[in-house]
Amino acid sequence: MELSRKALCIKPSSTMAISSKAAQLKAEGKDIVTFGVGEPDFDTPEHIRKAGIAAIESGQTRYTAAAGIPALRQAVCDKLKNDNGLEYEQAQIIISNGAKHSLMNVFMAILNDGDEVIIPAPYWLSYSEMVKIAGGEPVIIHTKKENQFMMTREELEQAYTRKTKAVVLTSPSNPTGMVTSYEDLKMIADFAVEKDIFVISDEIYEKLIYDENKKHISIASLGKEIYERTIVINGVSKSYAMTGWRIGYAAAPLEVAKLMGSLQSHMASNPNTIAQMATLTALNGSQDCVEEMCVEFKKRRDYIFEREEAIPLIQALKPEGAFYLFVDVSQTYGKKHDGVEINSAADFATILLDKKFVAVIPCADFGMSDYIRLSYATSMELIEKGMDRIAEMIEELV
Repeated sequence: MELSRKALCIKPSSTMAISSKAAQLKAEGKDIVTFGVGEPDFDTPEHIRKAGIAAIESGQTRYTAAAGIPALRQAVCDKLKNDNGLEYEQAQIIISNGAKHSLMNVFMAILNDGDEVIIPAPYWLSYSEMVKIAGGEPVIIHTKKENQFMMTREELEQAYTRKTKAVVLTSPSNPTGMVTSYEDLKMIADFAVEKDIFVISDEIYEKLIYDENKKHISIASLGKEIYERTIVINGVSKSYAMTGWRIGYAAAPLEVAKLMGSLQSHMASNPNTIAQMATLTALNGSQDCVEEMCVEFKKRRDYIFEREEAIPLIQALKPEGAFYLFVDVSQTYGKKHDGVEINSAADFATILLDKKFVAVIPCADFGMSDYIRLSYATSMELIEKGMDRIAEMIEELV
């Protein structure tokens, strides 16, 4: 019996594969340092946890509207207005089971078979798989380090065809940590309006920006025409250390939001009711916890970048946001460690895990095969230990 060809073509997550192998080695008693999955190591702040407990104890455990409880949808509207200068009505907001679910809803709502979505590489590896699941075709732009891994107008023009339906924008970026400038946002907005295509703006790392001269700007705020073509994706997993609570949201043109809500009602009913109540407290409560985590992430960013800069044969741009260091390891190609030759970032990552017990993500699945990604969403102690081991491995190359 033949199974779904679409499902069989889905690539497994290399992020999860590395994490699984690291977990197996740890279970075997190995002292593993992981720079793998992008998950804050902080506990969910206490006032948010208490809101979840209160929801359970007060019986708020039943179904909600498919698109989320009205109070939370309004809180998202208020957040977008106050933080991003964007005016939305509740009907334009869809609360989902994480930002990943929001993205899948978007692609399902806007794509027909064969429609193309422009995705700049390096990109979060799930984007291209989601597009394919929804029947679309990912069109990859391989951006350049000298352009801060940002698309140019010329690259967008070359990628565009009559089948183009949308372009994906992520700022701050996973995996580079770069923050898109106003000038680049304006260029993308002008392009999208001219071509009459959607912009899917993933803003999940919005609150994690570390330099005073950088700030998050939502592309939807640049004018009425781009607002009408933008679907904003966000959530609480990264900024509030709520990865396991699984709450994300989308703000979209009304006709798109209606389709997303309809799809979600059939595929998932509603987002977790208890998590919605906790998220309401996260958005409406004190933001001191976000600022405190951001301060700590900045310390880690500064340290890990300084250590990387001191290690020969590897190179990275200083990340401006998120919590990733995107490292070029191509200068190690052709060198050997214990007789094993390095010819790819995957080789580098395998040796690093097998010999030094440090887990990093090789980024071929992110569209950049010469790079690894290090998440510094872990303790300073583990960052120090991990960077010591990376330096040690590099020293041992011949």
